Amino acid sequence: MILFSKRRVFHLLGGAVVLLWIIMIGNLIKQVHFSDSVQAGGVVSNAYAVTETAAEWMEITLKEKKIGYSMTQIIPLDKDYLIQEDIVMRLNLLGQPSVMRTFTRAVVDPRFILKNFKVRISSGIVNFTISGKVENDHIIIEAGNDGESTPQKIKLSGPPMIGSGISHIFKGKALKDGESFEFFLFDPSTMTQKQMTIQVAGNENVFLNDRKYDAWRLETQMWGQDLVFWVDENGNVLKEKGMMGLTLVRSNAEKAVQDLEGEDTYDFYSMSSVPVKQNLHDVEQLSFLKMKVGGLKDSGFDPGGLDGGRQKFSGELLEIRKEILPRQAPYTLPFPDSSGEMKPFLQPEWTIQSENPMIRALAGEIAGSSSNPVSVARKLMEWVYKNVEKKPVISVPSALEVIRTKVGDCNEHAVLLVALLRAVGIPARQCVGLVYVHNRFYYHAWNEAFLGSWISMDATLNQMPADVSHIKLLHGGLQEQAEIISLINKLTLEIEESR
Repeated sequence: MILFSKRRVFHLLGGAVVLLWIIMIGNLIKQVHFSDSVQAGGVVSNAYAVTETAAEWMEITLKEKKIGYSMTQIIPLDKDYLIQEDIVMRLNLLGQPSVMRTFTRAVVDPRFILKNFKVRISSGIVNFTISGKVENDHIIIEAGNDGESTPQKIKLSGPPMIGSGISHIFKGKALKDGESFEFFLFDPSTMTQKQMTIQVAGNENVFLNDRKYDAWRLETQMWGQDLVFWVDENGNVLKEKGMMGLTLVRSNAEKAVQDLEGEDTYDFYSMSSVPVKQNLHDVEQLSFLKMKVGGLKDSGFDPGGLDGGRQKFSGELLEIRKEILPRQAPYTLPFPDSSGEMKPFLQPEWTIQSENPMIRALAGEIAGSSSNPVSVARKLMEWVYKNVEKKPVISVPSALEVIRTKVGDCNEHAVLLVALLRAVGIPARQCVGLVYVHNRFYYHAWNEAFLGSWISMDATLNQMPADVSHIKLLHGGLQEQAEIISLINKLTLEIEESR
């Protein structure tokens, strides 16, 4: 836990970067087609046949320190294949050792086209499950236990493939220098579809366990971050390298599970933070902050979210003015959304179960008889601040899960508060950005509530409005939050003025 005076910061990228990186490497659901003259159907129909149970083991390292392993198993069924993947990582988050495990189970047809899947994410007392099944050109996603969330129906660009089986596309295929492959990715944990291109970048030697391999180097980008894969002449993945020095290396069952160093390895929170030379004093008392923002062009990140509301962004200069909290909003609860403009900020989402009876009952109990949106919003924020233990968590944040466990970092605080606000009829949304602590800006999540204008709220720090060191990058759920991964180790900040 980071404790600086009264400020406790549990930021977005300690847990979410790890989770999203794992999704990128292992748990992506993919629809693939080969560019140039090679057609997707031909490649998929000639997928490498598995006649007996096969397992592949990988060691996971962070800047050459081993922190985990993965095991992928393919089991032939009568007409299909069962793919099982187990990923275990031992991590250092704010000096606290954390163990995260994801288990994927998927059924695919002989062409490795996905039929159904289930992913379970576990990190101590927090567990989260995502399941889905393909129906024609859609995939139906459910989060949590049966009946807890409204199923989400998402249209697919084409026949999806499970990431754990994607290497079989390369098996038995003669790769050529300069050849490219296009993937349309569907990620169930963020509900997003993305396109990326893998380029064959030539041959090079790879040394593993004192053995030299002649390997093909495959390069791609995901969320603005470089990913590199090395495969041998038979299409077996030897090594995968992602952002922040995270690497997977081919191993075996005995060696992969040995000597995990999680407690003594690098802190993910510090690794992803943005340093500044200037110091800010009495941050909560400041009403204005002016900063120079760099690195946006190189990242490919859309800076549109930086301009609006209490923030003004032009060129490279960002100005933030702390809002004035009204005593009374121009409406009484619930918000009368006659135009439907606020519908996206009032309705439930797959991890914001604001219509769930448990959440509605809790929100009503906290709000009491008041119909004043300002006072009710403050009551709800203070309840979350006082009742959710501030502890790093690696999981998909879910309001219902937070109510059960009452544990979490800024993601859990934000997702529960937005659910409670919507449950009583206050338009609300999640915000993602950075917040200042001792010469560094840490990635962080908080909320905004519509009280005549959008007012920032931070249930992790118990601030309404939030102090001016909260730099909002965008608002939205995990599907939007994933976009900020492109900024990691690229964003720069310089404080110009504060008062």
